[in-house]
Amino acid sequence: MKHLAMAVLCFESIVLGLSAPVMIMVEDLDPALGITIGVGLAVACLLAAGLLRTPVGEWLGHAIQVAAIALGFITPIMFLVGLMFAALWGTAVWMGRRIESDRARWAAADEPPA
Repeated sequence: MKHLAMAVLCFESIVLGLSAPVMIMVEDLDPALGITIGVGLAVACLLAAGLLRTPVGEWLGHAIQVAAIALGFITPIMFLVGLMFAALWGTAVWMGRRIESDRARWAAADEPPA
């Protein structure tokens, strides 16, 4: 799960960081607030990616997806962008768990992966 989810969070950090100028210029948000939100969420993505070895990282990743969707209340297009990243995140978590269970099954059966 870790590698797929890390990739999603790293790409999402770029998008969320770039959302700060959009919130400031397009939605006329206070620059300090826009930078705090955009850069704060980008840093949280990178922190979550680093913590994915622990359950805290996964929960932080879930919270970031909720926050990214909630940015739609400030910049409406973020509803769509947030939902796209939430779908990618959900797929990465699901596929990662499936891969990990397959690896565990192969190790238990002592058979090489196909």
